[in-house]
Amino acid sequence: MGVPKRKVSHARQGDRRSHHAISTPRLVECSHCHQPRQPHHVCPNCGWYKGRLAIEIKPAADQNAS
Repeated sequence: MGVPKRKVSHARQGDRRSHHAISTPRLVECSHCHQPRQPHHVCPNCGWYKGRLAIEIKPAADQNAS
């Protein structure tokens, strides 16, 4: 079974993990409501995707109605 001969230094460990950083999500403008949304995703504001209504967004339930 393979066992490391030497301890991996902090510098080498950091070099290996240099691509693990989290980046901010890319955003584009929705062509229907002009709100920011992720590319290739249904707009969370209006529910449109590729020029058609993909999902119907339900209005937020009013908590004082109960």
